[in-house]
Parts: sequence; structure tokens; C-alpha cells
Amino acid sequence: MPTSTRAAPAGANGAIRVAIIGLGTKGRGHLKQLSGRKDVRVVALCDLDQSAIARVLKEEDAKLAVPFTCTDARDLMSRADVDVVVIASGNHWHALLAVWACQAGKDVYVEKPMTHTVWEGRKLIEAAAKYSRIVQVGTQYASEQGLAEGIRYIRSGELGKLKHVHAVYYGGRGAIARREPWYPDFLDYNLFCGPTPMAPLEREKLHYDWHWSWATGNGELGNNGVHLLDAALRFIGAKAVPRRVLGFGGRFGRNDAADTPNTQIAIYDYENVPVIYEGRALPAKPGMMMMDQVNGIRTGVVAHCEGGYISGLIGCAAYDPAGKLIKQFGGDGGRGHMDNFLNTVRNRRAAELAAPATIGHVSAALCHYGNISLRVGEAADPAAITRAVESVPAAAQICRSMQEHLNVHGIDLAKQRGTLGPWLELDPATDDVAQVSSRDEAALKRARYLVHEAQRPPFVIPEKV
Repeated sequence: MPTSTRAAPAGANGAIRVAIIGLGTKGRGHLKQLSGRKDVRVVALCDLDQSAIARVLKEEDAKLAVPFTCTDARDLMSRADVDVVVIASGNHWHALLAVWACQAGKDVYVEKPMTHTVWEGRKLIEAAAKYSRIVQVGTQYASEQGLAEGIRYIRSGELGKLKHVHAVYYGGRGAIARREPWYPDFLDYNLFCGPTPMAPLEREKLHYDWHWSWATGNGELGNNGVHLLDAALRFIGAKAVPRRVLGFGGRFGRNDAADTPNTQIAIYDYENVPVIYEGRALPAKPGMMMMDQVNGIRTGVVAHCEGGYISGLIGCAAYDPAGKLIKQFGGDGGRGHMDNFLNTVRNRRAAELAAPATIGHVSAALCHYGNISLRVGEAADPAAITRAVESVPAAAQICRSMQEHLNVHGIDLAKQRGTLGPWLELDPATDDVAQVSSRDEAALKRARYLVHEAQRPPFVIPEKV
């Protein structure tokens, strides 16, 4: 991509000129937030679906001067009147768009997960450094004030030693409707697919439900789980991937068009404090809307210590071992996250970013490794699951709880087996999978492929960015 003629930082008194790519729910949210600011001017809008552009122009007519609009993001990358690119596209486009923006001299706010594959993360880090760009990831709870207070409370030693972190996402999801294979004719489907294979759709909806296809999304682990794992990293003070990762799960209670699991556990075996992600999409009981909860939450992190635990996400609270409230920390939802980014765009002090690409890479990679383990796994009965996780006692307990949850829905894992992945032994220096616990060469080869995956020309991030 060509280098922008405006690669210098925005002036202290000048409005930062922003382009927004992707005008779904998240992109429209950013537009509403930014269009109401006096220090920002939204100068360009991009979405593959022309009707999405028309809708936001109608909704925001009073706040927006007539901006440049396009359906191909490449058309705005070379524009000299764009300082910042906000990326709220599908996951499979995140890293490529961010690299293009860096190469064009733009600063970048990229939605979570920062990447669609592990390999992309290192490329974006390299691009940000090479082109001296400010890159912030949309994991806004990195700016959540109550959560930060809770983390400081744990580190003060008030609850004793941190033992493990349980990252919880219990969010209801229905079935993804099937239909005969089709190609959308209301947009450029070749451009929609971008780096991924241009295969016909076999689901009813194009938009949003791309989350549940491995080609374009990363399942619930990469959708909401990335927020929780990002927070868990802060609780345990880790800035790199663990020594090994294991994934288990399946798509239970749904016979639909989705690829990704709706019930999932991913275990991150950090040497001192393991992290366990657990996702459930089925309700507490059949026929109900209400979801289960654990330690008082349905979405968030539970940091278990010797003398109690802290749970929450938007704010949090400390409890004793019996669940009695000790202290509360009010939250703000990370509302200062965009401010943090824009301030850093102005002052160029990248060290002040709440969610830089280096951290965004690790948070996304945790999701990818958890998915990769599951994707190279095999059907397993409860006994095999127990054997696989027995070295991490907290994970074994969570697996038992998940089995009880499925039993309530009439799902017996001895008969309707889930998929159990091998432990992936990781090489943090290269982001590669060094070995798999099964010592299965085919599984190792497949896992290494999924770290990178193939990109479809011309939508390719080069080895040298």
C-alpha cells in the first residue's frame, strides 16, 4: 500500500481525522462515540454492504459532514485526509487491514480479536514498529477502572496467593439456520471473503454469523472470550503465552450450520497460575432463557486465591472463601479506552497504550491456540477427558461442572462425545507449536498449519511487512 502524505502525528489543536471500516453494531457504536467529539472528525466510512453505509448516513446526518464513502477499504488507505483507521470488520480482515493502514502511515484502532490466526499477530507488531504507528486493540476492559482496582487488591496480598483464574462466558446462542448453498448478490462476495476461501454460504445470514465459521471467525472464544483472557493475563501478570494449551468442547444441542463449538473449555497451563476459559451457550435448563452462573457472574473472570476470590468484569468484588462480600470496586466499562488511544495518537508515547499490539497479539493467540487444540482433537469419553486434565486440578473441577451442565440437557458425553484436543506444547519465541502430547505427527502438522493458515491472493500479508 502507498505511504500516506500525512504520516506525522495530528497537531495538538487539530481534529484527528478518522476513517471507520465496518459499520455493523460495533462500527456504528464507534461512529456514534467519535462523531460527537470536537477533537475528532469522521472523514471516511467503509463497508462492503452499501446499505450499511446508507443507514448510518441517515442516522448520523446531523453530526456528520458529507464524508468519503467506499466499499473497498483500499480506496481510503492512500487518502491524505485520514490520520486514523478504526477497524470493525470481520475477524478475518482485522490484521490485513491494520497492516495496510500502518503501511499507509495511519494509526490504527482494531477491534478484538486483533487477528484471525496466530501468525498474523507477529506481522502486525512488526508493521507497527516499522512504520512507527500507534496501534490499539479494542479490548476495552484493559481500561476498566474497577477491574484494575481489583487486580491491585489481589497483588497487595489481601487474599493470599493467587491459585487460578476462571474466565467465564455463559451467553445464550440459538441455532444458526441452514439453507442451500448460495452466494450473496447484494455485495462483492469476493471482497467479503478476502484472505479466506471463496466458498458458498450454507447459513441463512451473511452478517454477524460469520463468527461461527472457522473461515471468517474464531467462535465464542475469539468473540467474547478474548476479553476475559485479556483480563486474566492482567490478573496473573503474564505477557506471553503459556507453556502448553489444551482445548475441549463440542456443538451440543444444536444441529445447525455453524462450525464452532457452543460449549468449550480451554486450559492455559501457566506454570504458577493456570487460566481456564469456559464457555456455555445452552441455558441453565431446557426451555429456559436464564443462563447458569458461577461465583455470582455469567460473564467475567474469577480469580481464586488462598483467602477468597475476586469476580467481575465491569467492576468487580472481593469475597471470602464462603462467598461473603469483603470489598467492591465500581467499574466504568472501560469508557476511557478510546480516549487513551486518541491521546496516544497525539503525544506518540506508545508505552501509554492500554492495549498495544504486543498484548493484543497474546490475548488473541490464547484464543487461537485453544481453538487449534480442539480442531486437531478427537472424540473422547469422560474418562479420557479426566485423564487429560488431571494435572490441573482446577480444570478438572470445571470439566466436571460442564458435564453436569450437559447432563441437565440430556447430553451424556459417554454417548454423544465431545472433541478433546491434545496438549499443545508452545514455543513462545516463534509462536509455533513445538509438539502435541499425543505425539501424532498428523495432528502436529495440522496444528502448525492452523497457526498460519493459507491466505488467498491478493489479500495477503507479506512475510516482510
